[in-house]
Amino acid sequence: MNNKPIKALTLCGLLAILTLQGIWLFTTYSTVKNETIKKSNELFKNAITTELQTRMDDCTDNDGNDVLIEKNFHLDLEGDNIEDSESMTSQVHLFLQETLDTLFHSPVSLNKLDSIYQGLLEQANIHTQTTCNLVDSAGIVLNSSVPDYQIPPNSQTLQTDITIIKSNNKLGLQAVLTNPYWAIFRQMGLLLVATGLIMIFVVYCIIYQIKIINKQNKIARVREDFSYAMIHDMKTPLSSIIMCTNFLHSGRLDNKPDIKEKYFSIIENETDHLLMLTNKVLTLSKLENHKLELAKATIDLQPMIEDLQEKFTAKTDKTVHFTTDLQTDTVYADEEFLKEAISNLIDNAIKYSNKSVDIHISSLETEKYTLIKIRDNGIGISVEDMKTIFNKFERAAATQRIHTGGATGFGLGLNYVYQVMEAHEGKVIANSIEGEFSEFTLYIPRITTTS
Repeated sequence: MNNKPIKALTLCGLLAILTLQGIWLFTTYSTVKNETIKKSNELFKNAITTELQTRMDDCTDNDGNDVLIEKNFHLDLEGDNIEDSESMTSQVHLFLQETLDTLFHSPVSLNKLDSIYQGLLEQANIHTQTTCNLVDSAGIVLNSSVPDYQIPPNSQTLQTDITIIKSNNKLGLQAVLTNPYWAIFRQMGLLLVATGLIMIFVVYCIIYQIKIINKQNKIARVREDFSYAMIHDMKTPLSSIIMCTNFLHSGRLDNKPDIKEKYFSIIENETDHLLMLTNKVLTLSKLENHKLELAKATIDLQPMIEDLQEKFTAKTDKTVHFTTDLQTDTVYADEEFLKEAISNLIDNAIKYSNKSVDIHISSLETEKYTLIKIRDNGIGISVEDMKTIFNKFERAAATQRIHTGGATGFGLGLNYVYQVMEAHEGKVIANSIEGEFSEFTLYIPRITTTS
């Protein structure tokens, strides 16, 4: 199955989601930024009014100059027709700023204005550093609340609107908010966290989906390889059975009893081989589903090992040398399944070896386990393959092995050993050096007695 279109579609979907999330975040950021600028402008005007009121109080409390200020204010507005209340307020502020500066020599205090403005921003939960500047109509800084003020890059600041305080030379006040973006991000904090968690969840789900697709593809390939291996492994015995049956039916061997008996033996052996493979698949299925009941008993190892030695010595074309070292003669296990597990290990030792095979079988006891070891001088197992040798159908990728001249099979042997040991509540440990040897150790729990 080609999953490239699925991966491409999934990737496009992920990019679309990321793009939409990015647009949403940018739109939200722009909205919050504009609201912050609007709020900063309003607070700056409030700060100017507060600072102006402070200077007026200082000028009128001691000298009784409030009458003079009011008189000059009426003279200044005489003849003007001001209907807009906002314009009226601006005219009042402009008049008061010029009067306090010109008549009472009390210009605006940038430091006090900065302090007032900073406090108003903190109350509005806008945490940032501010600088209040006296600027001309072009925005050039003439004086600042910060000594030797240097204008930072625009990317690091937000500037309020200029508030005119002198009409003749267009002087005005302007505040600069330094690094205000943290304040904006703090206001978006919950949204950013929620968006981040959603994106992590979406990415995780997509990655998990891709893993499932890859796993399904791998299972499909394993099934395909298993089917190929099964057909290939069964084809030879079936062909032999059909060929021998045809010869026997032809009658050409009626006068040759020795050859006829040989053909019958071939049919029996190949039939046993097919039946063994079928039973192995069924047994594995039962073991995996915990539906197989073991008939455990104390069994003798020596007769079992001798029977396996005779069986494999007779059936293989290779030269096989068996040596044994049984330090314990008995084991508590299901004889049928244990014998089949050891048989699988011996069969692998012969398959994956050179023309001359040395197989050493030993046993010993520990406090909790009876250990049975099967060691050979075969081609060994690579470090990479050691991670997967007990997996079901591991050797079912027989297509490559067959094409390269390797041994064929279903990849059930070692998985069968693993499942049998699991059913016995034991374990199997593999140790191998590629090109030198392989050794499998079966750990079978001993009979526990309670006092």
